Amino acid sequence: MVKKVLMICLGNICRSPIAEVVMVDTLEKAKVKDVEVDSAAIGGWHVGNRADPRAISTLQKHGLKCTHIVRQIKKQDFSEFDYIFGMDDDNMSELRRLAPKDSKAELLLLGDFGLEKKNRIIEDPYYERGAEGFETAYQQCVVSCAAFMKERLQK
Repeated sequence: MVKKVLMICLGNICRSPIAEVVMVDTLEKAKVKDVEVDSAAIGGWHVGNRADPRAISTLQKHGLKCTHIVRQIKKQDFSEFDYIFGMDDDNMSELRRLAPKDSKAELLLLGDFGLEKKNRIIEDPYYERGAEGFETAYQQCVVSCAAFMKERLQK
């Protein structure tokens, strides 16, 4: 049976597309099949656009490609996906607010997997100058995606 994972951040141009690409890469390297991964935004500001150029170049630096087009989370995502990940506490409270009563998706903070408590928030690098915050988010996603995969997706 296919498991479905959805990565969420505020605008779907920084953290969640990085997390999506990293999760796909993590699963491919581990030869874990039957998992679909997508990402989406809480807000609709960037719908139809590509990820932030700094996110794309951070992924390229690590040999990964991002072709994601921004979309906003919709009600049916809560019934179609098994796991919906937020990147920070604001994402999580908004996801809990948006989730319909019959939601089947488990709402999880990505950083709760594999990261120390003090580093479990994947900070939004959008307003920072340069790409350092994008690299930090990438490294956090590498650790968290691998830990989640080992805990929940490998049989």
